[in-house]
Amino acid sequence: MTAPQTQGSNDQLIAGPRRPPADRRGSMRLARTELDRFLGQLGLLTTSDWSASTDCAGWDVRDLSSHVLGMSQMFSSYRKNLFQHLPAARAAKRGEVYIDALTARQVSDRRALTPEQIVDRLSKTAPRMVRWRRRTPPFMRSMAMPDAQPVSSAPDAPTETWTFGYLFDTILTRDTWMHRMDIAKAVGQRPELTADHDGRIIADVVAEWQTRHSHPFDLTLTGPAGGAWRRGVLGSPTETITMDAVEFARALSGRAPAPGLLAVAVPF
Repeated sequence: MTAPQTQGSNDQLIAGPRRPPADRRGSMRLARTELDRFLGQLGLLTTSDWSASTDCAGWDVRDLSSHVLGMSQMFSSYRKNLFQHLPAARAAKRGEVYIDALTARQVSDRRALTPEQIVDRLSKTAPRMVRWRRRTPPFMRSMAMPDAQPVSSAPDAPTETWTFGYLFDTILTRDTWMHRMDIAKAVGQRPELTADHDGRIIADVVAEWQTRHSHPFDLTLTGPAGGAWRRGVLGSPTETITMDAVEFARALSGRAPAPGLLAVAVPF
Protein backbone atom coordinates (compact mmCIF):
# COMPACT_ATOMS: atom_id res chain seq x y z
CA MET A 1 0.00 0.00 0.00
CA THR A 2 1.36 3.41 -0.98
CA ALA A 3 1.76 5.93 1.80
CA PRO A 4 -0.49 8.99 1.37
CA GLN A 5 1.14 12.22 0.26
CA THR A 6 1.21 15.14 2.64
CA GLN A 7 -0.86 18.20 1.80
CA GLY A 8 1.13 20.70 -0.19
CA SER A 9 3.63 18.10 -1.40
CA ASN A 10 4.82 18.18 -5.00
CA ASP A 11 5.42 14.47 -5.48
CA GLN A 12 4.37 13.47 -8.97
CA LEU A 13 1.65 10.87 -9.35
CA ILE A 14 3.10 9.90 -12.74
CA ALA A 15 6.17 7.86 -13.60
CA GLY A 16 9.13 9.16 -15.56
CA PRO A 17 9.81 12.64 -16.93
CA ARG A 18 6.84 14.93 -17.33
CA ARG A 19 5.29 14.91 -20.80
CA PRO A 20 2.99 17.35 -22.63
CA PRO A 21 -0.72 16.82 -23.32
CA ALA A 22 -1.47 14.75 -26.41
CA ASP A 23 -3.10 17.60 -28.38
CA ARG A 24 0.02 18.99 -29.98
CA ARG A 25 -1.85 20.89 -32.71
CA GLY A 26 -3.95 22.61 -30.05
CA SER A 27 -0.80 23.40 -28.08
CA MET A 28 0.71 25.16 -31.08
CA ARG A 29 -2.46 27.22 -31.58
CA LEU A 30 -2.22 28.32 -27.96
CA ALA A 31 1.46 29.17 -28.45
CA ARG A 32 0.81 31.44 -31.43
CA THR A 33 -2.22 33.12 -29.88
CA GLU A 34 -0.32 33.77 -26.66
CA LEU A 35 2.58 35.40 -28.46
CA ASP A 36 0.13 37.54 -30.44
CA ARG A 37 -1.57 38.64 -27.21
CA PHE A 38 1.76 39.39 -25.57
CA LEU A 39 2.70 41.58 -28.53
CA GLY A 40 -0.69 43.28 -28.39
CA GLN A 41 -0.14 44.02 -24.73
CA LEU A 42 3.29 45.57 -25.37
CA GLY A 43 1.72 47.82 -27.98
CA LEU A 44 -0.53 49.34 -25.31
CA LEU A 45 2.28 50.27 -22.91
CA THR A 46 3.13 53.90 -22.24
CA THR A 47 6.70 55.13 -21.97
CA SER A 48 6.60 55.03 -18.17
CA ASP A 49 5.07 51.52 -18.16
CA TRP A 50 8.30 50.00 -19.47
CA SER A 51 10.14 50.89 -16.26
CA ALA A 52 7.45 49.58 -13.89
CA SER A 53 8.64 46.94 -11.43
CA THR A 54 7.25 43.42 -11.77
CA ASP A 55 6.92 40.47 -9.42
CA CYS A 56 9.98 38.92 -11.09
CA ALA A 57 12.73 39.99 -8.68
CA GLY A 58 14.95 42.71 -10.10
CA TRP A 59 13.10 42.95 -13.41
CA ASP A 60 11.01 45.79 -14.71
CA VAL A 61 8.61 45.45 -17.65
CA ARG A 62 11.38 46.11 -20.13
CA ASP A 63 13.60 43.39 -18.63
CA LEU A 64 10.74 40.93 -18.60
CA SER A 65 9.93 41.68 -22.24
CA SER A 66 13.60 41.24 -23.14
CA HIS A 67 13.50 37.79 -21.54
CA VAL A 68 10.42 36.81 -23.56
CA LEU A 69 12.16 38.05 -26.71
CA GLY A 70 15.32 36.15 -25.81
CA MET A 71 13.45 32.92 -25.13
CA SER A 72 11.53 33.29 -28.40
CA GLN A 73 14.77 33.76 -30.30
CA MET A 74 16.42 30.83 -28.52
CA PHE A 75 13.71 28.46 -29.70
CA SER A 76 13.48 29.75 -33.27
CA SER A 77 16.59 27.97 -34.62
CA TYR A 78 19.20 25.44 -33.50
CA ARG A 79 21.99 27.97 -34.01
CA LYS A 80 20.34 30.56 -31.78
CA ASN A 81 19.56 27.84 -29.27
CA LEU A 82 23.22 26.89 -28.93
CA PHE A 83 24.27 30.55 -28.85
CA GLN A 84 22.24 31.04 -25.67
CA HIS A 85 22.58 27.55 -24.20
CA LEU A 86 26.37 27.24 -24.17
CA PRO A 87 27.14 30.28 -21.93
CA ALA A 88 24.40 29.21 -19.50
CA ALA A 89 25.77 25.66 -19.46
CA ARG A 90 29.25 26.97 -18.67
CA ALA A 91 27.78 29.07 -15.86
CA ALA A 92 26.03 25.98 -14.49
CA LYS A 93 29.36 24.14 -14.38
CA ARG A 94 30.66 27.00 -12.22
CA GLY A 95 27.84 26.39 -9.77
CA GLU A 96 25.20 28.84 -11.02
CA VAL A 97 21.61 27.78 -11.62
CA TYR A 98 21.24 27.18 -15.37
CA ILE A 99 17.87 28.87 -15.86
CA ASP A 100 18.95 31.90 -13.81
CA ALA A 101 22.14 32.28 -15.86
CA LEU A 102 20.19 31.87 -19.09
CA THR A 103 17.49 34.43 -18.34
CA ALA A 104 19.97 36.94 -16.89
CA ARG A 105 21.97 36.75 -20.11
CA GLN A 106 18.80 37.16 -22.19
CA VAL A 107 18.07 40.42 -20.39
CA SER A 108 21.63 41.80 -20.36
CA ASP A 109 22.25 41.04 -24.04
CA ARG A 110 19.19 43.10 -25.00
CA ARG A 111 19.69 46.02 -22.65
CA ALA A 112 20.59 48.39 -25.50
CA LEU A 113 17.33 47.74 -27.35
CA THR A 114 14.57 50.34 -27.27
CA PRO A 115 11.02 49.25 -26.47
CA GLU A 116 10.16 49.72 -30.14
CA GLN A 117 13.01 47.42 -31.15
CA ILE A 118 11.92 44.78 -28.64
CA VAL A 119 8.41 44.79 -30.08
CA ASP A 120 9.67 44.75 -33.66
CA ARG A 121 12.06 41.85 -33.09
CA LEU A 122 9.50 39.83 -31.16
CA SER A 123 6.91 40.32 -33.91
CA LYS A 124 9.39 38.85 -36.39
CA THR A 125 10.61 35.94 -34.29
CA ALA A 126 7.25 34.84 -32.81
CA PRO A 127 6.03 32.94 -35.90
CA ARG A 128 9.49 31.41 -36.37
CA MET A 129 9.45 30.18 -32.79
CA VAL A 130 6.06 28.50 -33.17
CA ARG A 131 7.14 26.93 -36.46
CA TRP A 132 10.39 25.61 -34.91
CA ARG A 133 8.54 24.14 -31.94
CA ARG A 134 5.96 22.54 -34.23
CA ARG A 135 8.65 20.91 -36.40
CA THR A 136 10.82 19.42 -33.68
CA PRO A 137 11.21 15.67 -34.42
CA PRO A 138 9.55 13.02 -32.22
CA PHE A 139 12.84 11.57 -31.00
CA MET A 140 13.89 14.97 -29.63
CA ARG A 141 10.50 15.64 -28.06
CA SER A 142 10.57 12.33 -26.21
CA MET A 143 14.06 12.89 -24.78
CA ALA A 144 14.42 13.87 -21.14
CA MET A 145 16.09 17.22 -20.55
CA PRO A 146 19.57 16.71 -19.06
CA ASP A 147 19.02 18.84 -15.96
CA ALA A 148 16.27 18.80 -13.35
CA GLN A 149 14.01 21.84 -13.60
CA PRO A 150 12.54 23.95 -10.77
CA VAL A 151 8.79 23.50 -10.35
CA SER A 152 8.13 27.10 -9.31
CA SER A 153 9.82 30.46 -8.86
CA ALA A 154 10.00 30.02 -5.08
CA PRO A 155 13.58 29.94 -3.70
CA ASP A 156 13.07 26.49 -2.17
CA ALA A 157 11.15 25.02 -5.11
CA PRO A 158 11.56 21.30 -5.74
CA THR A 159 12.95 20.10 -9.07
CA GLU A 160 11.82 17.43 -11.50
CA THR A 161 12.65 15.95 -14.90
CA TRP A 162 10.87 17.11 -18.07
CA THR A 163 10.86 15.89 -21.65
CA PHE A 164 11.76 18.44 -24.32
CA GLY A 165 8.21 18.01 -25.61
CA TYR A 166 6.83 19.27 -22.30
CA LEU A 167 9.11 22.31 -22.53
CA PHE A 168 8.18 23.05 -26.17
CA ASP A 169 4.43 22.43 -25.98
CA THR A 170 3.57 23.53 -22.45
CA ILE A 171 6.17 25.51 -20.52
CA LEU A 172 7.17 28.01 -23.19
CA THR A 173 3.53 29.01 -23.66
CA ARG A 174 2.80 29.14 -19.93
CA ASP A 175 5.92 31.26 -19.40
CA THR A 176 4.76 33.88 -21.90
CA TRP A 177 1.22 33.77 -20.50
CA MET A 178 2.36 34.30 -16.92
CA HIS A 179 4.64 37.16 -17.93
CA ARG A 180 1.69 38.77 -19.70
CA MET A 181 -0.14 38.60 -16.36
CA ASP A 182 2.97 39.98 -14.61
CA ILE A 183 3.02 43.00 -16.90
CA ALA A 184 -0.71 43.60 -16.52
CA LYS A 185 -0.35 43.61 -12.74
CA ALA A 186 2.73 45.86 -12.86
CA VAL A 187 1.09 48.58 -14.96
CA GLY A 188 -2.51 48.25 -13.76
CA GLN A 189 -3.70 46.89 -17.09
CA ARG A 190 -6.60 44.49 -17.55
CA PRO A 191 -5.23 41.55 -19.59
CA GLU A 192 -7.16 40.08 -22.49
CA LEU A 193 -8.75 36.86 -21.19
CA THR A 194 -11.04 34.49 -23.06
CA ALA A 195 -12.40 31.04 -22.32
CA ASP A 196 -11.18 29.53 -25.60
CA HIS A 197 -7.55 30.56 -25.01
CA ASP A 198 -6.78 31.48 -21.41
CA GLY A 199 -9.45 29.07 -20.17
CA ARG A 200 -7.68 26.22 -21.95
CA ILE A 201 -4.34 27.18 -20.44
CA ILE A 202 -5.88 27.29 -16.97
CA ALA A 203 -7.70 23.97 -17.52
CA ASP A 204 -4.38 22.37 -18.45
CA VAL A 205 -2.79 23.83 -15.31
CA VAL A 206 -5.60 22.42 -13.16
CA ALA A 207 -5.31 19.02 -14.82
CA GLU A 208 -1.60 18.92 -14.06
CA TRP A 209 -2.10 20.29 -10.54
CA GLN A 210 -4.37 17.32 -9.83
CA THR A 211 -1.56 14.91 -10.74
CA ARG A 212 0.71 16.57 -8.19
CA HIS A 213 -1.37 15.77 -5.11
CA SER A 214 -3.82 13.10 -4.01
CA HIS A 215 -6.25 15.19 -1.94
CA PRO A 216 -9.96 15.76 -2.59
CA PHE A 217 -10.90 19.30 -3.57
CA ASP A 218 -13.74 21.49 -4.78
CA LEU A 219 -12.24 24.20 -7.00
CA THR A 220 -14.13 27.15 -8.47
CA LEU A 221 -12.12 29.66 -10.51
CA THR A 222 -13.80 32.89 -11.49
CA GLY A 223 -13.31 35.21 -14.44
CA PRO A 224 -13.23 34.58 -18.20
CA ALA A 225 -10.53 31.89 -17.81
CA GLY A 226 -12.31 30.13 -14.95
CA GLY A 227 -14.29 26.96 -14.45
CA ALA A 228 -15.17 24.38 -11.82
CA TRP A 229 -13.43 21.12 -10.93
CA ARG A 230 -13.95 18.59 -8.18
CA ARG A 231 -12.31 15.43 -6.89
CA GLY A 232 -13.84 13.57 -4.00
CA VAL A 233 -12.56 10.74 -1.85
CA LEU A 234 -15.12 9.00 0.32
CA GLY A 235 -14.57 9.77 3.97
CA SER A 236 -11.85 12.37 3.36
CA PRO A 237 -12.21 16.11 4.07
CA THR A 238 -12.47 18.22 0.94
CA GLU A 239 -10.56 21.48 0.55
CA THR A 240 -12.79 24.14 -1.01
CA ILE A 241 -11.10 26.83 -3.09
CA THR A 242 -12.89 29.75 -4.75
CA MET A 243 -10.76 32.45 -6.36
CA ASP A 244 -9.89 34.30 -9.55
CA ALA A 245 -8.33 32.05 -12.20
CA VAL A 246 -5.29 34.29 -12.75
CA GLU A 247 -4.64 34.54 -9.01
CA PHE A 248 -4.87 30.74 -8.79
CA ALA A 249 -2.17 30.42 -11.44
CA ARG A 250 -0.02 33.04 -9.71
CA ALA A 251 -0.29 31.13 -6.44
CA LEU A 252 0.77 27.84 -8.04
CA SER A 253 3.69 29.59 -9.76
CA GLY A 254 5.14 30.60 -6.38
CA ARG A 255 4.59 34.32 -6.91
CA ALA A 256 2.71 34.64 -3.63
CA PRO A 257 2.60 32.60 -0.41
CA ALA A 258 -0.33 30.21 -0.57
CA PRO A 259 -1.94 27.88 1.97
CA GLY A 260 -3.10 24.28 1.64
CA LEU A 261 -3.35 22.81 -1.83
CA LEU A 262 -2.44 26.17 -3.38
CA ALA A 263 1.07 25.44 -2.17
CA VAL A 264 1.27 22.53 -4.63
CA ALA A 265 3.36 24.19 -7.31
CA VAL A 266 2.92 23.91 -11.08
CA PRO A 267 5.68 25.21 -13.38
CA PHE A 268 5.20 28.23 -15.62
